[in-house]
Amino acid sequence: MSALLVAGTTSDAGKSTVTTGLCRALVRRGVRVAPYKAQNMSNNSMVTRDGAEIGRAQWVQALAARAEPEAAMNPVLLKPGSDQHSHVVVMGQPAGQVSSRDFVDGRRHLARAAYDAFDDLSARYDVVIAEGAGSPAEINLRRSDYVNMGLAQHAGMPTVVVGDIDRGGVFAAMYGTVALLDPADQRLVAGFVVNKFRGDVSLLTPGLEELERLTGRRVHGVLPWHPDLWLDSEDAVDLDGRRGPEQSALKVVVVRLPRISNFTDVDALGLESDLDVVFASDPRTLSDADLVVLPGTRTTIADLAWLRQRGLDRAILAHARAGRPVLGICGGFQMLGRTVADPLGVEGARGEIVEGLGLLDATTEFAQDKVLRLPEGTALGEPTKGYEIHHGQVTRGEGEEFLGGARDGAVFGTMWHGSLEGDAFRQAFLGEVAELLGGSRSPSAVSFPASREHRIDLLGDLVEKHLDVDALLDLALSGPPASLPVLPPGTDR
Repeated sequence: MSALLVAGTTSDAGKSTVTTGLCRALVRRGVRVAPYKAQNMSNNSMVTRDGAEIGRAQWVQALAARAEPEAAMNPVLLKPGSDQHSHVVVMGQPAGQVSSRDFVDGRRHLARAAYDAFDDLSARYDVVIAEGAGSPAEINLRRSDYVNMGLAQHAGMPTVVVGDIDRGGVFAAMYGTVALLDPADQRLVAGFVVNKFRGDVSLLTPGLEELERLTGRRVHGVLPWHPDLWLDSEDAVDLDGRRGPEQSALKVVVVRLPRISNFTDVDALGLESDLDVVFASDPRTLSDADLVVLPGTRTTIADLAWLRQRGLDRAILAHARAGRPVLGICGGFQMLGRTVADPLGVEGARGEIVEGLGLLDATTEFAQDKVLRLPEGTALGEPTKGYEIHHGQVTRGEGEEFLGGARDGAVFGTMWHGSLEGDAFRQAFLGEVAELLGGSRSPSAVSFPASREHRIDLLGDLVEKHLDVDALLDLALSGPPASLPVLPPGTDR
């Protein structure tokens, strides 16, 4: 069993970045490598070719590894429905809910599924690069952990800890992460990686050397901050920073819903040089928008109520009545219809029926079974494809069909995520938007698939240049060194 766990001092420390980069660096060397994350908590997900739902990050990591994405790469996916409950996906299929109260005792079956999937992947690939979650030093959760050190113990897996130096305090965070672990866990932590460093790395050298002396563990490299380095995200943490050029022909406002999901649907728009893509939750921001996008959501009814509480419904209606384009995707499309009904309580209160915004002749009723599929079709004269992940069953009225949804003039609604990633369709859609606004737009030469591949290759290049890939591969193949010291206070536990 050859594997390496990439843990982090915090959430968003760079675990996904390092895992993705290592997958690309190793596959370049002829290693059959698979990504893995035992449990992902995210509303950003993808559908695999065999109809399973997995976290978006693991899907991208599979592309980096040039491996077919599959459910075993993310056996447990938690999709937050509220601050207290998450919907559970096990091996790609819906599996009920878990509450915050169940965090310790209600997840043993999830651990079994995660370990079985890991063992299966390990038997089929040369190396598995496993991504942890949060921090392994969340000692209040250690008893039920199967994502960080629980997984590492299951497989005797060496672990490297990634720290984001851009946040500050990285040396204390790295030392403290190891020191808080009990002796058995500490003996699996074999080194560190520093992420997002800006400046002359020689200025960092004294601190790296002191960290190595104090911990008895190697620093395996320092990844620099790079302006072109961004990957499909799994969290809504960085949405405020997704902006286009300062002077743009078209302003796209994406409504930042509380339970926004699959917001990577608009990543392709962010690559277009003549668009300014802004995420916003203030109705005033919509006043000068050219295109308003209502994205997917994990809780359509609750987010529709939030929309109304903030006055965003009135802003969207005014925008549409002025003949300006609106695009709703999945849950966003459902909001644009006449009614949304939840007879079985899939999202919340059983039997709830609420009025939509009434911009499209469509009704939605939530069903227990989830639709997971990869549709293909034609729209605006161009072939396109996407993926569907939803409980809502939409019935279209008399309006024009549009990518599994409906269109009425300048208002578009689709159940297909990912359609804008298709270059030909995206250019046709943006051309249509420009015409609706009384102008025109020449298609750009931007290729979203090529851009994603370029970013993955860039990350692979950075990992090859700045990390000791040979040493990390040796760790994965040989296991943690036997001489790793135990740091206090772990020595007293």
